[in-house]
Amino acid sequence: MAVFPTVPFMPVGRTAGSLLGAMLMVLFRVISPEDAYAAIDLPIIGLLFGTMVVSIFLERADMFKYLGNLLSWKSRGSKDLLFRVCIVSAFASALFTNDTCCVVLTEFILKVARQNNLPPQPFLLALATSSNIGSAATPIGNPQNLVIAVESGISFGQFLLGIFPAMIVGVLTNAAILLLYFWKYLSVEKDQEGGQPEGPEVVADDEVTSHRFTPARMSHVSSLNPDDVDCISEPIIRSNSVSTSVNENLRSRSINSEADIQLAIKSLRASSMSHEMVEVSTVPDRRDEGASSRKFTRTASQQRSVIIEDLPPSPESNGEKEKEAEVAEKRWKILVWKTAVYLITLGMLIALLMGLNMSWTAITAALVLLALDFTDAQACLEKVSYSLLIFFCGMFITVDGFNKTGIPNTLWELVEPYSRIDSAKGVALLAVVILILSNVASNVPTVLLLGTRVAASAAAISHDSERKAWLILAWVSTVAGNLTLLGSAANLIVCEQARRAQFFGYNLTFWSHLRFGVPSTIVVTAIGLLIVISY
Repeated sequence: MAVFPTVPFMPVGRTAGSLLGAMLMVLFRVISPEDAYAAIDLPIIGLLFGTMVVSIFLERADMFKYLGNLLSWKSRGSKDLLFRVCIVSAFASALFTNDTCCVVLTEFILKVARQNNLPPQPFLLALATSSNIGSAATPIGNPQNLVIAVESGISFGQFLLGIFPAMIVGVLTNAAILLLYFWKYLSVEKDQEGGQPEGPEVVADDEVTSHRFTPARMSHVSSLNPDDVDCISEPIIRSNSVSTSVNENLRSRSINSEADIQLAIKSLRASSMSHEMVEVSTVPDRRDEGASSRKFTRTASQQRSVIIEDLPPSPESNGEKEKEAEVAEKRWKILVWKTAVYLITLGMLIALLMGLNMSWTAITAALVLLALDFTDAQACLEKVSYSLLIFFCGMFITVDGFNKTGIPNTLWELVEPYSRIDSAKGVALLAVVILILSNVASNVPTVLLLGTRVAASAAAISHDSERKAWLILAWVSTVAGNLTLLGSAANLIVCEQARRAQFFGYNLTFWSHLRFGVPSTIVVTAIGLLIVISY
């Protein structure tokens, strides 16, 4: 209970709570210090670290900004927007973890809802619940799936094939329940003031990125300043008459420097000497070193030459050209850097699908990104959630010590005969146990406590049943986070981000989440179980 900040008697948070449990296990000699260090699963820690670094670089490469723009691109109304939130958040969570997507997209969704006079509650619930459901599809979608993938030995591809169909059906079912539950609120038309369109407006890019969860510093590619892209003034055109020349000079450009004024005067003098210009030739005047070039203009009417001194090139024009070149170079560097980030991430996903070691694949991708950044890695590494890594270390020690007490084995022996996955009743009872335990003790400790026991019970049936048991555990423990507001960290993130949002704040209460979470979780869990079992 100490891991929940809402518990009044011990609001220490999950990281301090896990370390407290680990310390008590060692102090009371339930587990020795050596066994405590050995209980920490380094492959899981490495996989978690690697995926966090990759997510940080994807955020810096504006991946989440593009996802935010996708939500409101050519939207056809409130129901279409709700459906998009469900789909985009689900697929993004499967690739970038549910916590990351909830942190980045919450405030953007609030802004879109407020701009269109829509109630924020259905969209916040869509984000939280769909992120949890979508994260169940891959081993890198959430922390408990990382544990299951490493301990079970199931490859990335097998994991994806086993749960991805259930995830698709679950997200669509959750979206349908949301639409039915909030149909009346979403059917209220937006007030048309000033002829504004009914569909959600596209939020500006700076608003999408204003609430980034990792405001990384791209020192190698500084942000582009629109003021740096100034247009070079066009030359003044000489005409056939004085009056026409004056009017065209005043209309064609604004004289904003002393050099421009002098050039305009020279132009007027030249045009006043002749109505028809026949030939213009430029010859250097070598009488004085350092003297500027001179133009000899020969007219047809007066048949004489007029010497007009040319002004040297304006230093401001050269400076503007240099600025344009610098801006173009910076844009090219940004494009190349973003492309490299996306390609490396794609390569990591391909390597995972090929069955390579997940932990070292993620770490390798993270190190390649850090190396190609060509800057000090401290700025990026500071954004890693080390508190989550410490939480896992403490949880490994706590669960290992708790297992040595014999209490989990005793309780499992009472439940195991009735929760075998070779019968429908057994699957239903196992799902209920996982569902309740995930909301009482959190999903990661539940997976650590039940994982090996459920797998061993299923292994006695067949090898395929063992793999199916791991997938059932992954699906139910993840979807169970939608039952209550405290069921998963993603729910708490959405709640806190919405409450603290500047100008768009909204308080998502425990009971408002519970009223929707209970029916949605039961229906989605049941439908997904039928698909996972049939795999």
